[in-house]
Amino acid sequence: MSNEWLDTIVVTRHDATARIVVLDLVGPDDAELPEFAAGAHVDVLVDDSAGLVRQYSLCGPPDDRARYRLAVLAETASRGGSLGMHRLREGDRLRISRPRNRFGISYEARRHLLVAGGIGVTPLLAMAHTLEAGGAEYELHYCARSRADAVFVEELERNPRVRLHFDDGPADQRFSTAADLGRPDPETALYVCGPGGFMDFVISSALTAGWPSQAIHKERFAPVEDTAAHAAGATFTVRLAKTGREYEVKDGETVLDVLLAGGVDAPYSCRQGICGDCIVRVLAGEPDHRDDVLTDRERADGKFTTCSSRALSPILELDL
Repeated sequence: MSNEWLDTIVVTRHDATARIVVLDLVGPDDAELPEFAAGAHVDVLVDDSAGLVRQYSLCGPPDDRARYRLAVLAETASRGGSLGMHRLREGDRLRISRPRNRFGISYEARRHLLVAGGIGVTPLLAMAHTLEAGGAEYELHYCARSRADAVFVEELERNPRVRLHFDDGPADQRFSTAADLGRPDPETALYVCGPGGFMDFVISSALTAGWPSQAIHKERFAPVEDTAAHAAGATFTVRLAKTGREYEVKDGETVLDVLLAGGVDAPYSCRQGICGDCIVRVLAGEPDHRDDVLTDRERADGKFTTCSSRALSPILELDL
């Protein structure tokens, strides 16, 4: 991983719900932070000694470069990331990467429909800030189990463009794909973020209703399948176009693992096929795409994730 780490300080911390902590980060001596676009995330070095890095969306207004805001859910099956973030206190120092974005606003669209489930509201909140400031037409649907489980409710319920949907609330306010997504509109972009099951339900409902896949923009916080499945398959060879060197990728190995073991300076971050930082271009061969970040158009253009995808051909040549 080749991150340029930035030092930040936790300037405010509060428990927004029983399981969600909101952290505001500032630069040392109140230095201005790098700009970012709505939908961006940062890598966070949660535990330097263990090399534990996790990705979190920036949910504050993108035009505020004085501070970054993160909202982190304490995962019940946490491998240390979210629990480490919850242990932070005001005054603690935290190292983060520069913001990166593969979930930005589609400015080709005239209208924007944002659908969030649980903590998936974080990148969509930043989008709402940007769309509001630009006078764009948008609507945000925020789904949560209950009001007590929802974050930023006081801010959102004052916005007439926001619809809150609670599972334990009256039936007439619960989220309905038929009513709340509406009919497909060629000038509308649909953005979905949240738990895997929620996203699968919304996206499959949209596709069934006739929404074209290119109109649907998504970001996942966890891979669709177990990451062990990314490394399963027949042996193949990866050839690097810039050096001509070849590497054998066996069953149980990922392309990224093999490249890193061979001393190749290959980009990466999440190693789960959801962040897109490891994307390279395929120059020859047939990829076996197993990521959940590339669009159909990007795959057709030859883009490939080394951390999660494999090959259907004996040789795969990469632009590395």
